[in-house]
Amino acid sequence: MSDSTTLNNANDAASPAGKTFSGPNGRKPRRTLSGRNIMLYGTLFVAAVYYLLPLYVMIVTSLKGMPEIRLGNIFSPPLEITFEPWVKAWATACTGLNCDGLSRGFWNSVRITVPSTVLSIAIASVNGYALANWRFKGADLFFSILVVGAFIPYQVMIYPIVIVLREIGIYGTLTGLIVVHSIFGMPILTLLFRNYFASLPAELFKAARIDGAGFWQIFLRIMLPMSLPIFVVAMILQITGIWNDFLFGVVFTRPEYYPMTVQLNNIVNSVQGVKEYNVNMAATILTGLVPLVVYFISGRLFVRGIAAGAVKG
Repeated sequence: MSDSTTLNNANDAASPAGKTFSGPNGRKPRRTLSGRNIMLYGTLFVAAVYYLLPLYVMIVTSLKGMPEIRLGNIFSPPLEITFEPWVKAWATACTGLNCDGLSRGFWNSVRITVPSTVLSIAIASVNGYALANWRFKGADLFFSILVVGAFIPYQVMIYPIVIVLREIGIYGTLTGLIVVHSIFGMPILTLLFRNYFASLPAELFKAARIDGAGFWQIFLRIMLPMSLPIFVVAMILQITGIWNDFLFGVVFTRPEYYPMTVQLNNIVNSVQGVKEYNVNMAATILTGLVPLVVYFISGRLFVRGIAAGAVKG
């Protein structure tokens, strides 16, 4: 008898009734609805309704005419859908002395958001990379100052910043507002980038140093290709924060440079003429559309990056 036959016989003898098992058979057991699952899904459902109900009211109101809105049922769908409020909110609604809708504010917001996001992310990524991988003199002190800066209330810094921007000649301009957003975004972004780069394998950095790579070679050829999730996190945080900002926009710019949020406030809080709730709702949705689109496009990378950038101190 050969060795393989002996081994097979031994396996048959070790199994009950001389049978071999190839894996679990039968139907997959169905999950029962436990009290824990009821509590979990019930809580999620209530939270979803809480956040989606105002959005539903905004959408249906923006698609109604004023006679239908005056009937008073804000939850009912529109009997006759009209997009006239959207057109008026974008092109002809009055924001102070100007009656060109949100279109001017939209392009002002784009001109503010894009350079502010690019500049703050570029500087913060280099800062985080240097603090995580290059131990220079005073690195801990520099990092502590940045962390403290991330938690200083913006309102405390407004008056000194106004004086600084006035002295250097950029107060009331888009350039001044871009500088303000870039500076205030760098502390928290530097913290995220530093934690993310610290979570990457140190052997990659050491191997590159042994091969003779310098500061910028390691950053551009090794760190950047591995850092897409944290860059998406930084991009979403900056776009959301800058696009939705009202305080800096109204303080550091003039009316011709007002961002979309400031013009939205002027439309909604207008005290002249009839209160057009459908136009107000359409203008509100238009103002919040850009951050929502950015998040839905890159939401999965956002979750990955925020988890990777928050696990190391």
